[in-house]
Amino acid sequence: MQKSTFVFPSLPVSFTGQSLISHAGVSVLTGFMDALGFGGLCEDRLRQFVPSGAKHRPGRLVGSLTAMLAAGGEHASDLDILRSSPGVFGQLPSNATVSRFFERTVTNPELFGYGFETLTRELRSRAWNAAGARNPALSATAADPLVIDIDATLVTSHSDKENVAGTYKRGYGFAPFIASADYGTGNGSGEILAAVLRPGNAGANNAEDHIRVFHTATAQLPENFYTENGALTGEKILVRTDSAGASRKFLWHLHSLGVQFTTSYTIPFGKAHMVNWISDKQYWQPALDQTGNDRTDAWVINATDVIPLTDYPPGTKLFLRAEPLHPGAQPTLLDTDGHRITAFLTNSPRWHGPILDARHRARGRCENRIKTLKNTGLGKLPFFDFAANQAWANMAALAFNLVSWLQLAALPDGHQAKAWDIKRWRYRLFATAGKIITRARRTQLLLPETAPEKALLKLLLENTRRLREVLPVGSG
Repeated sequence: MQKSTFVFPSLPVSFTGQSLISHAGVSVLTGFMDALGFGGLCEDRLRQFVPSGAKHRPGRLVGSLTAMLAAGGEHASDLDILRSSPGVFGQLPSNATVSRFFERTVTNPELFGYGFETLTRELRSRAWNAAGARNPALSATAADPLVIDIDATLVTSHSDKENVAGTYKRGYGFAPFIASADYGTGNGSGEILAAVLRPGNAGANNAEDHIRVFHTATAQLPENFYTENGALTGEKILVRTDSAGASRKFLWHLHSLGVQFTTSYTIPFGKAHMVNWISDKQYWQPALDQTGNDRTDAWVINATDVIPLTDYPPGTKLFLRAEPLHPGAQPTLLDTDGHRITAFLTNSPRWHGPILDARHRARGRCENRIKTLKNTGLGKLPFFDFAANQAWANMAALAFNLVSWLQLAALPDGHQAKAWDIKRWRYRLFATAGKIITRARRTQLLLPETAPEKALLKLLLENTRRLREVLPVGSG
């Protein structure tokens, strides 16, 4: 008898009316949202954008959209995946209802923006407080401040929309400014504080835009970062940017608020020869990797006394880093003895160059956060109206943050899932299937015993249940 050559089992397929749930793992996230009092907060902040007698309240609208985006959806129509399981996710709004909601945000974008910002700030405060000793606000000091990364990115638009324009990469779309908080290595992915949409031809080195996104981001921080008089405690915050943020106007503004900064710096061509004055590596210190160990092929030096800075805030220091050219790197006229020289400015009260350099180079993590934000909705802005697309960008940021807050508040220190990116959360956890049954007059959700992340599911469900009991907002 000839054996089958099929790669996978070939089974007959039929459809059933049983309550099968394709994304039952998302219930971990929706349960966490309820523990934070998500519905009550949305009703309080955004009820003016929903008719008073509407069946679907703001909490259901915003909550279902952010859960869908976190689970991998890209458009409002992707709510169908959750809508097909009302036993777990409830009766979700139709696509038309969602569309009308965004149309209302266009009529008063400032009011919606303020309501959404205060909503996410309160959610952040509750999530950080639920994290206990892992609360980022508790560990922020002048010596170890909360790092806020500011960076611009590009989002391609495949059709004409309000305020789209050509980009410097010869594309067409938007150039949003992203501000994100970095928890540090091993503490989770960090979170998005602001996603400010801009036309595609907006410059990356615009000081006014840097100032605007900075204030939008700091307005999202919990009250621990403010004095009793409402003034920002700047020493607890460090702003980290690429060379686009090295404008004097922006750095003087940060200095006036007492905020620390570390920003990449392009050495003026007329001063490049000064690097040769300190090329002897005996005056340099070995650079550190991200684990704190010395590197044998990279060095750091404080060059403030050698390369003078003009018109920068007092206390600004200039550090240089030298390392061999990476394979494939193109040599430049500024390279010294086969080493690439890079520079950064900082006003940090700390003086150990290798530590400051390692902290500045960790800025690369913000690129991962931007990539994840695009994967949770920012990459496909679906509306014509600029204000509606800004509201969608806010939804994408909230979807990103809900997963980050879940990691922060419901996972213990050192848990491997703290290092997962959003795609792994989706594939290994959120995509877990389930089935709804009724037993002893009680409806239950069954998850497979063989689920690859069964232990993680149990841990998150148990810790979320405890949060509902501990947080006074759990019934909100």
